Amino acid sequence: MSEQNQNTNLVKRSLDKDLEKLVHVEAATRSVSGAIRSHGIAVIFLGLSALIASVFAGVTTDTAMVIVAAILGGYMALNIGANDVANNVGPAVGSRALTLVGALVIAAVFESAGALIAGGDVVNTISKGIIDPSLVDDASVFVLAMMAALISAALWVNLATFTGAPVSTTHSIVGGVMGAGIAAVGFQLVNWGTMGAIAASWVISPLLGGLIAAMFLAFIKINIIYQPDKIAAARRWVPMLVAIMAGAFACYLSIKGLKRVWKPDATTVALIGVIVFVAIWAVMHPLIRRQSEGMENRNQSLRKLFRIPLICSAALLSFAHGANDVANAIGPLAAIINSAQFGEIAGKVAVPTWIMLIGAFGISLGLFLYGPKLIRMVGDQITKMNPMRAYCVALSAAITVIIASWLGLPVSSTHIAVGAVFGVGFFREFYTKRSKRRRDMVSRRNGGEVTQNAPSAPETLRHRKLVRRSHFLTIVAAWIITVPATALLSATVFFALSLVF
Repeated sequence: MSEQNQNTNLVKRSLDKDLEKLVHVEAATRSVSGAIRSHGIAVIFLGLSALIASVFAGVTTDTAMVIVAAILGGYMALNIGANDVANNVGPAVGSRALTLVGALVIAAVFESAGALIAGGDVVNTISKGIIDPSLVDDASVFVLAMMAALISAALWVNLATFTGAPVSTTHSIVGGVMGAGIAAVGFQLVNWGTMGAIAASWVISPLLGGLIAAMFLAFIKINIIYQPDKIAAARRWVPMLVAIMAGAFACYLSIKGLKRVWKPDATTVALIGVIVFVAIWAVMHPLIRRQSEGMENRNQSLRKLFRIPLICSAALLSFAHGANDVANAIGPLAAIINSAQFGEIAGKVAVPTWIMLIGAFGISLGLFLYGPKLIRMVGDQITKMNPMRAYCVALSAAITVIIASWLGLPVSSTHIAVGAVFGVGFFREFYTKRSKRRRDMVSRRNGGEVTQNAPSAPETLRHRKLVRRSHFLTIVAAWIITVPATALLSATVFFALSLVF
C-alpha cells in the first residue's frame, strides 16, 4: 500500500511538472505571437505613412526620398510613444490609481489631442537650435543629414525601449542632428554653448525633479501619514496639495503645453496659477471632507483621496508631451519635405496636416503596441509606488519645468519624471533609516514592543533597499551616452546615405 502511494505521488509530481512546462510554453507562445502582431500593425502604419506622403506631399521630384522620410518620421513617432509616454502615466499605473488599459487610453487620447491642437502650425527644423542651417550650402546634403538624424534617434530609442531604459527622445534627436551636422559640414556647424546647456540638463533635470518630489513626500509623511489622526490631517492638507497641483499644471500648460499656439508672459502665467489654485482649493475643501467621512484611520484610506488628481495629472502631462515632443518626429520630416518642395533650407517650416497626423497617431500607436513595458518599469520596477508617491512625481514634473523655464534652463521631461521616481525611492530609504517618528509609529503598531527578529522591526526596516540599483545604473548610463551614441550613429548613417544617394 505504501509503495502504491509512493508511486502515485511520483506520477502526480511528474504530471505537475509536465503541466507546468506546458503553461510556460503557452505563455512564451502568446508573448511571441503578441510581439509579431504588434510588429505587423507597426509595419502597416508605416506603409500607410508612405502612402499618405505619396498622395499629399505634392512633390514632383525626389518622391522616393519624401516617402522614405515619411516612413522614418512614422518610425520615430512609434518609438516616442513606446518610450517617452511612460513617464506621464507610469506612476499612476504603478500606484493602482489607473489600470494599464485605462492609462493607455487616456495617454493616447491626450497625446493625440496635444499634438493636433497645440502642436503648432510651424515647427523648428533643428531641435533646440544646436546647428545653424545657414552654413549648409546644399539642400540635398541637409536632407540626408535630417534623414540620418531621424534614423539614428529612432534606432537608439528603439534599443532603449528594448532594454527597458526610459531615455529622452529630445536628447536623441539632438544627438542625431549634431552628429549628422558635423559629418556634413564640420564641428563649426554646432552651437557648442547650446550643447553645453543641454549637457548640463542631464544633471539638473533629474536632481531638481528628485529633490522636489522628495520634499513633497516628506511633507505628506510628516503632516498626514504619521499623524495620530490621519483623516483629520488629510482634511486639512489634501485640498491644499490638490490645489497646488492644479495651479502648477495650469502654469505648466501655459508655459509648455500651449507654447506653440500661445505665449503668455510670466505675470500672466503666475496669475493663471493663482486663480486656478484658489478655485480648486475652494472646490476640494468640502469635497475631501465629504469623501473622507466614515473612512478608517489608515493609509489605505488616504490613497483614495489622491486617485482623481493622479488621473488628471496623467492626462495633462500627456497633453503637454504630445504638444511638445511630436516635433521630434515631424520637425526633421517637415524640413525634408520643405527642402524637396522648394529646394531651400529653412530654420522654421509650416507643418502640413498630414505630417501632423503621422506624428500624432504614430505616438499613440507606439504607446499601445510597445508602451506597457516602459510603463511598468517607471511605475513599478524602479521603486514601489502608491498614490501619494505618484502624486509627488507628477507634481514635481510640472513644478520643475516651471522653475527651469523661468531660469532659462533646458530640461528633459523624461529625466525630470524618472529623477522624481528615484527621488521618491531614495527619500523613502533615508526616511526609513533616520525617522524617529516612523520608528515610534512602527513600535506602537507592534504593541509598544520592538524585537530584533520581528519582520517589521525598525532595525530590519532601517536597512531595506527601496530602489533597484540595477535599474538606476542602467538608466543613468543610458542618459549619459544618449547624445554621443546617437551623434556617432548619425554620422555613420550620413556617410552611408551619401554613398547610396
